[in-house]
Formats: sequence, structure tokens, C-alpha cells
Amino acid sequence: MSMKLRVRINRQTSRVELPGEEPTLQELSDLIKQTLLSCNGHSADTEFSLSLNGSELLSESDQTLSACGIVSGDLITVLLPQPPPGAMATSEKNTMADRQEAASGTTSQPQSSSSGGSTSAPPTAPPQTSDLQDFEAAPPVWEPMLCGEAEDGEAPLSLELLYHTAQVACPNDAIMVAAHLLMLETGFTPQGSELKPGEMPAGWRSAGGVYRLQYNHHLCGDSLVSVVAVGMGPLLVINVVLKVTESIDTTRKLQLNPSSYVTHEWPENAAAAFKDLKKLSRILKDQLAYPLIAAAREAMALPVVFGLQALPPELLLRVLRLLDVRSVVRLSAASWQFNAAASDSTLWKHLYLRDFSNPDRSRSRDTDWKQLYKKSYKLRSELRHPVRPYSLPPYPLRDIITPVPRPLFPPLPGIIGGDYDQRPNLPPNLLPHPRYDPIGPLLDPAVRRPRLDFRRPAGGRPSDIRRGFI
Repeated sequence: MSMKLRVRINRQTSRVELPGEEPTLQELSDLIKQTLLSCNGHSADTEFSLSLNGSELLSESDQTLSACGIVSGDLITVLLPQPPPGAMATSEKNTMADRQEAASGTTSQPQSSSSGGSTSAPPTAPPQTSDLQDFEAAPPVWEPMLCGEAEDGEAPLSLELLYHTAQVACPNDAIMVAAHLLMLETGFTPQGSELKPGEMPAGWRSAGGVYRLQYNHHLCGDSLVSVVAVGMGPLLVINVVLKVTESIDTTRKLQLNPSSYVTHEWPENAAAAFKDLKKLSRILKDQLAYPLIAAAREAMALPVVFGLQALPPELLLRVLRLLDVRSVVRLSAASWQFNAAASDSTLWKHLYLRDFSNPDRSRSRDTDWKQLYKKSYKLRSELRHPVRPYSLPPYPLRDIITPVPRPLFPPLPGIIGGDYDQRPNLPPNLLPHPRYDPIGPLLDPAVRRPRLDFRRPAGGRPSDIRRGFI
């Protein structure tokens, strides 16, 4: 196995290949010193730094490339030390002089004058053709880029050409130009006459603000895709109709706000006109392009061509190994293909050895790893959450038939207007009846004692019996 990378030095991009399964950052630096620095006019002793995104430096040389987040196809930028301004100007003058001398085929001969005469240095041979090629200025290199890879302020070359030739006049035009390029990126070809690269199909834009495009796809047979878009206020409504046969049609609808993806100013280049091009690419592909391909192949009873179902079994198993056991079980219920892949014995062996701290590795080849994982998982769950018997607090036993005796004197005072409120200074034994009963008997019939007259208290004016009912 090997890792293929792209290395950029002074706007020139080269491709390198590192052998081995886990190449390190030091191996990449040594390869750049041996092969690329000399090709770009630098010596092998030139100090440089490596960066993945142009800003963050990769400093740990002993670390592997995969640990730094680098995968095959990534772009590595070589950052060279910047010379001082004076030295740069002198270097440019010397380079221009060398180019003129190389073009004319003559070299300047230094002269030295003295009192005894003059001597001249021996003539030097003109530079060879390979030296002239090193002195030539490198043309600008356009990196192959998709719309989903463009950052803010960037745009693919194909979008720049379409934007220039289409003569974009409004945000809806810009969205449709980008939509056409995204359909081309997913494999759709325009229907009709052959188009030159960088041109929009004929009749794609009408005077009434209606846009019409037609495509077909090599994975969808003779299916025809018709795209009709119209502006409705601030929104652009895109309607797509997939014609598989005379009786099978699939329609998709998408609404976009052009102001979310196109700037207010209208410059001449697409890099400054578009913003958040990644999101626009993801929305159009995920909601229009890919569902149309899947619907067409499903209608023609053809196998899928993208997604997890399109992966070969060995790659699907590698994906399943990265998931947790809950996700694997849920994915196995999605389709028969995922169920068969999730029942693989090697997958459950990997999950068992990964998820349990002290797994039993001394197992025979006939071990059912799925059942072993299930048994170990249940045992671990029981240890983590032991089942405790539910016990109620002791309930006091009492006689629920015999009523509870009512207290003779409740702790609450009597109501307003009762005997207790009118004469609060009387001893409690003189009032055997409840204090909250203002009209009850004043004396227990069993006790033969003279009845007290509370209507005319000694001293003062007589009390009003009606006050107890107010």
C-alpha cells in the first residue's frame, strides 16, 4: 500500500507517492528535499515547513501522516522562508540579466585593468536547454476543484468559464449556472447538440425569467431529466421531472433563496460573486441529482451505484467496524444486504475484542462471536445496574373498623361569636361542649350544677346574644 499526495511549491503542484502503510512526516520531508526542491530552483539544504491547509504548521516529524489527519489525495503546501525585500529585488535583477544573456547566447566578461595591462577571464559556455527551462516563468496552474471543495473567495475554473460566457445579469442566472455545473459534476450530460466546454446549453434562459434544461445520464438508460426553474419573489423554485418510461414519472421540487448564495455586487468573476458554494453544492446534489439517479435505477430494476449499498463487502465491513454495537444492530434491520453484512463472524469478533476490557482470546474457530458478545453484554449490563428488590417501608397495623376517638377539645379556637370568644378568660372545665358550637348546652346534663347566666355579665352592659350570628 502507498499514499499519494499533492505537494505545492510556489504555485506549482506536483504529485508524490509514499510507500508503506503508515508513512511519517519525516519521510515526506525527505522526499520533498530529494525530488521537488531542486525541480523548483531551490537547493536541498533549503529550510521549509509543511502545512495541510496553508496556515497550520505540521511540526512533529515523528508523527504519522494519518495521525495528522492527512489522507490520500490531500494537498500539502510547502512554506519557504521569505527573503528580505532588498535581496528579492537583487535576485530578480540577476535573474532577468541571466535570461537576457541566455537568450542572446553571450555572457559578460569581467575586465580588470592594471598598470601592466588588462586581462580577461576565459569565456564560459552558453547555458543548456534544460537551464533555460528552469529560468522560464511557470504559468499559473489551476487545481482541479469541485464546487463542494471551494472556499469563500474561490471558484473552479469550469464555473469561471460558465459564468463569463453566460453573461450573468441577476442572482437567478448565477444559481442556474452553478446548478448546471453541479449536474455535470454528477455525470449528467445536456440533451441536444454537443456543447463546447464552458458554454451553457442553447435556450437555457428565456425573456420571462424561466429557465429550462434537459439532461440524460449514462447510469439511467434512456431516462430524460427536465429542469424548469422560475423566480417567485425572493425565491427560485426549481422543478425537476424524471421521465423513465411513458408511465413512470418522478418529480422533485426545490426552493432556494439566491441571496444566501450570491453576493449583492456583481463582479466579473465567479469567485467573488458566489458565497457558501459548498452548501449550495450539497443541497443541489443531495436533494436533486442523487435522488434522481436512485429513482431511475429503481424504476428500471437496476442495482444502486452509490451509498453504503454500492460498497463491496470488504469495504462495508470496514465501515461497520467503526460503528458502535447499537448502530450495527439498527443498520442490520434496514435491508437484507445490511443484515447479511452485520451477521459476519469476523465483525462480531472485532467488536467483542474492542468493547470488552479483558476478552477471552483463546477461542476456537467455531465460536459464535455474536452470541458471545450478546452474553457478555448482558452480563456487563447486570453488573453495572444490579436488580434490587423493591421493598416498602413497614406499615403500622391498626384497626380500620373502629373509628378513631374524637378529641374533646380541638386545638383550634372557636368560631367568631362563640362563648370562647366572648369570655376567653373562663376556665376550660366550665365549657364541656365543643368550643366551636355557639348554641350548644352550657352544662352537661349528667352533672347537676346550676346553669350560669352569661346573658347578663356582672358589671357592665348586657351582652347581645345576636353577636354570635353576625
